[in-house]
Amino acid sequence: MTALALCGGRLVDPAAGVDAAKDILLEDGRVADIAGPGKLKLNNSASGAQKLDATGLIVAPGLIDMHVHLREPGQGYKETIATGTAAAAAGGFTAVAAMPNTSPVNDSPEITRWMQAPDRGAVVRVFPIAAATRGSKGEALTDFASLKSAGAVAVTDDGRPILKDGMMRETLAAAARVGLSVIQHAEDTRLTQGGCMNQGSAAFRLGLRGMPAEAESSIVERDIRLVNELRDARVHLHVAHTSTAAALSAVRQARRNGLRVTCEVAPHHFLLTDEHVGFYNTNAKMNPPLRSAADRDAMIEALLDGVVDAIATDHAPHATHEKELEFENAPNGITGLETALGLCLRWLHKEWKIPLGRVLSLLSAQPAALLGLKGRGTLAVGSFADLVVFDPRAEWIFQARESKSKSRNTPFGGWTMQGKVRWTICEGRVVYSEQS
Repeated sequence: MTALALCGGRLVDPAAGVDAAKDILLEDGRVADIAGPGKLKLNNSASGAQKLDATGLIVAPGLIDMHVHLREPGQGYKETIATGTAAAAAGGFTAVAAMPNTSPVNDSPEITRWMQAPDRGAVVRVFPIAAATRGSKGEALTDFASLKSAGAVAVTDDGRPILKDGMMRETLAAAARVGLSVIQHAEDTRLTQGGCMNQGSAAFRLGLRGMPAEAESSIVERDIRLVNELRDARVHLHVAHTSTAAALSAVRQARRNGLRVTCEVAPHHFLLTDEHVGFYNTNAKMNPPLRSAADRDAMIEALLDGVVDAIATDHAPHATHEKELEFENAPNGITGLETALGLCLRWLHKEWKIPLGRVLSLLSAQPAALLGLKGRGTLAVGSFADLVVFDPRAEWIFQARESKSKSRNTPFGGWTMQGKVRWTICEGRVVYSEQS
């Protein structure tokens, strides 16, 4: 593998506590050396290293999205692992964790391995998250040990909740025994049946049945109670796509009580509200739905005070003809891999003054830690050579029609972004270049 040297950039590596002008040498897929400007030690094998001029640019650990839907196997007309990871690379992501609600559901070692096979054409690393129950039906556990051996990094029935108390308790305990986290899609479907957007004035005005915030928070509170009852320090509950103030409050209190409970927030939930549904805009339809302004503000507060552990996109591509149905019948979900960094830099960093290192940590180091991805989320010497290089001053407008994804279902088309990705490098290979 050819050595690669990035020179003249500002290295921001929150996990290593580095924010300084540094040159970086990549060799054999790993970080080989980090030194002050012009001081890299190039041995014989690296003396002919390709050089990238990063002057004026930020060099940071490659982003890690712990919640994406790549649609394969079974739904390749929406997205493939190849197209989804191409979109990820364009957005600065070097690793993605793929949810199991595929067709068939990823509830076996065979499907888990299939998703990681070279034939899938992934340009960044794919870490499958396997189904917690067979077929994600909430009735019988999958074989967590064999799924982990096949490469699964967590278990979840995302898209559906694990609704039965006994099954959720069993899931938490079994996952803890093999060292896997349980990611919960927190939704009491008994309260949301027939709903298609947040319960509130916007839904009332549009004549649509709403989904109450309590449907999320009640499941989070139930799950936290189960974690507490198990009294096992190995148990790790992670709340996916948190969207309500009440759910965040429950997570905050669980942490104060010493429980291993974490959560993620998606950009659309800290930037948009249910008013963005407008006149039945299906590109503003997702699950959990866009919430009230008060809930949106709670997401921002939790990002500021550290309750939120990670930013994840919940990238959920759908074909155009699917989103062109009536609002009630259109599928939930939006794309997000190409807009996450630009939105976070524009709003979290520039507008709300969250330090750059903190924003990047939420997108890299912290997801890596939550999923146990050793050697990722940092650029310390010896770690994987996963990097994103971006211009922090560049403003640009996202054009959905130019997306690398197969799908165009985004509410962020035409939005101004901050921070343009110049290169994405995965395990020492340039997998995205702005010029390519």
